[in-house]
Amino acid sequence: MNKTIKLRVKKEIGNSDELKVLKLKGALIAKKYTEIIHIIDENDDFYLNSFSSSPAHKKEAEDFILDYISNNNLTGTITLVSTKN
Repeated sequence: MNKTIKLRVKKEIGNSDELKVLKLKGALIAKKYTEIIHIIDENDDFYLNSFSSSPAHKKEAEDFILDYISNNNLTGTITLVSTKN
């Protein structure tokens, strides 16, 4: 059974951070962690991005996301949302 990974992404961001967010999503697809990323409005300030990944790749994908956020100074822009699955 696939596991869901969720990202909370700030809506109001600059062009530079927006490009970094798009590159993260592209990298997640290119690395085959997922095939599609779903985006919904969470509230007035944030989008909720979610995707399914195989159980074998869930931890690897989460580690990649956390490293990417840290390496690209996106701590205030993207948050990995904790899930129980």
